[in-house]
Amino acid sequence: MHKLSVRRGGAVGLMAAAALLVGALPASAAPGDGSAYVASANLTLLGSPAVNVAPLAPSNTDGPTTAQLASLNIPTVVSAGVVTSRAERDDATGAVHAEADLANVQIALAGLGSIGAIEAVCDATQAGNSGTTTLANVQLAGVTVGASPAPNTTISVPSGPIPPPLVSITFNEQINNPDGSLTVNAVHIKLNALLGTGDVILGQARCGPAAPPIPMASGAGLWIGLGLLGVAAIPVTITVLRRRALTAAG
Repeated sequence: MHKLSVRRGGAVGLMAAAALLVGALPASAAPGDGSAYVASANLTLLGSPAVNVAPLAPSNTDGPTTAQLASLNIPTVVSAGVVTSRAERDDATGAVHAEADLANVQIALAGLGSIGAIEAVCDATQAGNSGTTTLANVQLAGVTVGASPAPNTTISVPSGPIPPPLVSITFNEQINNPDGSLTVNAVHIKLNALLGTGDVILGQARCGPAAPPIPMASGAGLWIGLGLLGVAAIPVTITVLRRRALTAAG
């Protein structure tokens, strides 16, 4: 009889501690999401088959957090050397970091030219979301752009009206999404109807919003710590009660 009571008491204590632990977690406790990839293409060129390439070398804060390709090649569109992406979150602060990097980029589409390096970065912190694009050695026909272009810098190539533009290129494209996240496209090429339809993205990073931090010394963190302490203490309590029950029975 004593043993049965002890077991039931231990089970009740375990469920109570578990309820305390789960009930203390706020709905927004999960850190923010982030993702990145190096390139994608969705094109229909006049007189040519459609080119549909899903995001290459994708990474995500839920895993895989990093991705790399030794080289990249979308025939007649773009090629590159080593390309990487990563997306990470800090569970203690709720911060998110995502980035995509491409090296030795050759853009065959519309004979545009080359870019030595492309980097898209997105950071989400408690202060908000921010994004940057960094370029190196840009050698694109008819394009003059700095190493750190302002958000949503758009250039038509050719500049028109005669000859009319074949493509428009947006550098450091930044999109504030309805869910509170930020998308940064380092280079976004859109086709003019004279050439076809569709677009190419080189270097995308998406992040945010950051999740609320959960410090263990206060607030929800303190309740979580107490819940874990309660769960850890249950086996010790059960052992003591069992010993007392056995002593009383003897």
